[in-house]
Amino acid sequence: MNSSCNRFFWLLAVVLTFSLSARQVAAQNKPAAGAEAEPQHYELGGITVSGARYLDSNTLIGISGLKIGDPINVPGEEIGKAIRKLWDQGILGDISVSIVRTEGKRIFLDFNLQERPRLSKFVFTGIGKGQADELKNKIKLIRGKVVTDALLNNTKTQVRKFYTNKGFLDSKVTITQTPDSALSNSVVLNINVDKGNKVRIHDITFEGNTAFSDRKLKGKLKKTKEKKPYKLLTSGKFQKTEFEEDKKKLLDFYNAEGYRDAVILSDSLKRDTEGLALRIRVDEGPKYYFRNITWSGNYLYDDKTLASVLGIKEGSVYSKETLDKRLNYNPTGQDITSLYMNDGYLFFSIDPVETKVEGDSIDIEMRISEGVQARVKEINIAGNTKTSDHVVRRELRTLPGDNFNRELLIRSQRQLATLGYFDPEKVGINPVPNPADGTVDINYTVVEKPSDQITLSGGWGGYQGFIGTVGLVFNNFSLRKAGSLRNWTPVPAGDGQRLSLNVQANGLQYQAYSFSFTEPWLGGRRPNSLSFSLNKSISRYSTTGVFDVKSDAFIKSNSASIGLGRQLRFPDDYFTLSNSLSVTQYILQKYPIGGDFFKNNTGNAKNISFNTTLSRNSIDNPTYTRRGSSLSLSVNLTPPYSILPGAHPSVNEWIEFHKWMFDASWFTPVVGKLVLNTRAHFGFIGSYNSNRSIGPFERFKMGGSGLGYGGAQNFIVGTEYIGLRGYGDPNDAEAIPSAKQVSAGGVAYNKYVMELRYPVSLNPAATVYVLGFAEAGNAFDNYKQYNPYKLYRSAGVGARIFMSAFGLLGFDYGYGFDTVPAVPGNATVGANPAVAPKGHFHFIIGQQIR
Repeated sequence: MNSSCNRFFWLLAVVLTFSLSARQVAAQNKPAAGAEAEPQHYELGGITVSGARYLDSNTLIGISGLKIGDPINVPGEEIGKAIRKLWDQGILGDISVSIVRTEGKRIFLDFNLQERPRLSKFVFTGIGKGQADELKNKIKLIRGKVVTDALLNNTKTQVRKFYTNKGFLDSKVTITQTPDSALSNSVVLNINVDKGNKVRIHDITFEGNTAFSDRKLKGKLKKTKEKKPYKLLTSGKFQKTEFEEDKKKLLDFYNAEGYRDAVILSDSLKRDTEGLALRIRVDEGPKYYFRNITWSGNYLYDDKTLASVLGIKEGSVYSKETLDKRLNYNPTGQDITSLYMNDGYLFFSIDPVETKVEGDSIDIEMRISEGVQARVKEINIAGNTKTSDHVVRRELRTLPGDNFNRELLIRSQRQLATLGYFDPEKVGINPVPNPADGTVDINYTVVEKPSDQITLSGGWGGYQGFIGTVGLVFNNFSLRKAGSLRNWTPVPAGDGQRLSLNVQANGLQYQAYSFSFTEPWLGGRRPNSLSFSLNKSISRYSTTGVFDVKSDAFIKSNSASIGLGRQLRFPDDYFTLSNSLSVTQYILQKYPIGGDFFKNNTGNAKNISFNTTLSRNSIDNPTYTRRGSSLSLSVNLTPPYSILPGAHPSVNEWIEFHKWMFDASWFTPVVGKLVLNTRAHFGFIGSYNSNRSIGPFERFKMGGSGLGYGGAQNFIVGTEYIGLRGYGDPNDAEAIPSAKQVSAGGVAYNKYVMELRYPVSLNPAATVYVLGFAEAGNAFDNYKQYNPYKLYRSAGVGARIFMSAFGLLGFDYGYGFDTVPAVPGNATVGANPAVAPKGHFHFIIGQQIR
């Protein structure tokens, strides 16, 4: 064979060898038949790329790893490696290499590529729109992305996982590709889902448990539950991750009960005709008890003091959970760590070491390192974009130069949470120790939330008809900044003052205007509050139902009040004492109120009263309270005109009374976020002179939502409205007797409430919680009728929505269990028939039911 024929033979062999698909090269990675001859040595003279429409040729050549001038063997490994590198990118559907030409020892190659299509859009079939939208957020397919095998497989996996977590263990996913006629080299993915039937856990059994029953252990599995016909709220689905967490909870339960060696030997999930059967095999091990507890390294406190705080006696069930709470954080009392840290020992540490295990008894040595007292160096505040620094700092109980105190740190966090200017769920505290100089920096972080409110409300009740209210409440106002126009955005804010403007009206029949201002830190040094308010109202009366400004039957009221309050240090600094003085003028003309107090229902009356209130508030969050209490004792007194020397008992121009009110509310966490709120309320009004009856002013009316839309004159004369869900609003025919139209209101009342609350959303923009309640109460026309055991009882459910801009909205359905007796009529109003037990819906806006 001559040289020219020989060259032609080798050229043909090379073309046949390297015109293979990328799939064949990647899979076989060995020379084709007939290519086992001696390789020829070349120098790479050039590379071209054909078939690439959207990919950059130079980038592809760079990925291949081949460079002009590289030595290359034909056949050889260099071209195979280049093909594999390109294939590994996952963006190409096929690759072939051909020899363009050779020039002596130089060879020129062409890589012919077939690009994978790109995603133009994807659609789901076989499922509803809601689940499709939810899946779109999970799989995150992006338009323009190259459709690779990995992308398709990952999509299938994500969709199947989604339905597996919902209990559809037999779900099937099929993905088909359809070319998109509108875009070249693009496809539409059709993701078809066949969910199949839900597969639920129908049986959970335990093996090896002797100390606790299956039922007890099932209760410790929080997310893994059996589906039974009577378990309406249980899904019965099996989720691997949640089951692993439940196994940890099960072991935590055993450890807390003294079984520190308890282990889960195995678990199995079997499929049968009814669904899934879960078997859990445990080894409980022996039950252990605390024996000897000794202390070492303690110099500040002796062993007896530390043992008293620890509170674990010899013979107590061994529990790591209990031990950790008593050492580090005890929610119901003091612990060892807080004992030291409340005295400044921030660098304190304690290490409980098991020194001996004998039989079922364990000896523990508490090894303590007390360290040195740490002083607060710097206080840093971040996140208060609206509220001034001094407003935040004045609430803090941790001051530079003071010893570090963990209790005061937590108290400072509570103070910021209850201000109402910040999201209470996001008030952060971060102590940063500086061991080099024995100090600590404390970083507080807050997140501002809207605190101003717009009140737009209305109500319908009794013969008064519709009453509308428009109000503005600025809870973080700044009078100091009001002098500069640039601070009016829309109002000056940031100094924690409260400004309230309110208008209430029912056409010409009734109008009321009020203004109030409160400075919570008078002088800026101590939490001494100053407040004052102005109120003006008028209510007209007409037997025809037509009202005009010239009506000669009306009652007017003008009042002003000023108050001072201060925080007490004894018995503790949760107590506050506030005092106020108010002056009110009443002008009556032919207005049907007051009975024998005013001749022909015409006259003037004046009210000068002094109010003092002692209260204690330790709640942790005003929006959704989890723990703490709120107590208040209020006394409102007028001068005793009728018993003063020279006063005539029948003179009614000067109103006199003494009013006593007590309110108590306790919040107790039950489990998780579920909270029990128990409340008790009492009120009593009396006169100084037994020969003078209690007047029509300052009365109690109970019933309904407690909003008081039952006659405008009651807004004017200072009636207290107390809600009683399940019964009619005051002045309605279905209200309890002391609140009906024939009565000005009661002179005494008592009420008791139990309420379970659970949050749906703790978002500061819209905090929502649901509740169930049981309550009982009554108001009495006089003290001869007063009986604290004669109560109207009710129960029901409801919801509360707190929106920063509008305040509180509430919905309740209450069922009253007791019959409301009939009330006879008189010359002014008609009789009210008896009302049998029934349910009532209640709507609350702007205030809680008391």
